[in-house]
Amino acid sequence: MARRSLETIKNVELYIGLVAASGIILIFHHYIHYEFLLHLAAIPLDILIAVFIVEKYLEHHEQKEKRRQLMYIKSFMFRSDMRNLFISNFHAMKNPALSMTLIKAASLQELRAMRTAAEEIEYKSLEAMEPVILEYVKAESVWHSFMERAITNNFEGIFFDMIFILHFIYDVKLFKENNPDKLFILEAEKRDPLMVKACKVLHDGIKAFLDYAIQLKEKQPAMFDEVMADYELTELIRGI
Repeated sequence: MARRSLETIKNVELYIGLVAASGIILIFHHYIHYEFLLHLAAIPLDILIAVFIVEKYLEHHEQKEKRRQLMYIKSFMFRSDMRNLFISNFHAMKNPALSMTLIKAASLQELRAMRTAAEEIEYKSLEAMEPVILEYVKAESVWHSFMERAITNNFEGIFFDMIFILHFIYDVKLFKENNPDKLFILEAEKRDPLMVKACKVLHDGIKAFLDYAIQLKEKQPAMFDEVMADYELTELIRGI
């Protein structure tokens, strides 16, 4: 972010310099009325416009490339460190009733219907949510990794999502340190802000996975088949 700020300052300095150069030439023209100076004054403005267009194109291209890289990073993390988390989360759901086998066999249209249905999530019970919460705690290093990548690549939305999840994880860890034999979710039930936070984290995880599945199905169908086959196999091995 600091590097980007320095680049922005340099660009602003360039823009000011070009505008100033054009202004100085126009001042000369005002006094000596030499027609050529009007054409000369237009050159810095043309350069300014060209620089602005090229900069915006490069910025868009850079962000597009970073998003593409992020998709591959997600694929690696979703297939390794986060596999148990997502499977546990789907298994704990009552409505909509989804499984990796269903997601793997779904068409793009069916996946989008699943994503719409996931706006209203109901779990089998409070107790069923506890193992999912603990999986989030186990995956703490993953959230730190995503946050670091968000900082490096200026993904502001992802950065704040990771901060929210990490704050939730710290709440869970603090509770468990002081109450190792109690369920965090039952404590959250007594405190509305904590319950809202728990539901948001778990619900957002379901929606994020379905968004990712749709993205893969649409842009990388072969990778979609590979990832979902891995998940389906893990689901079968776990006996879910």
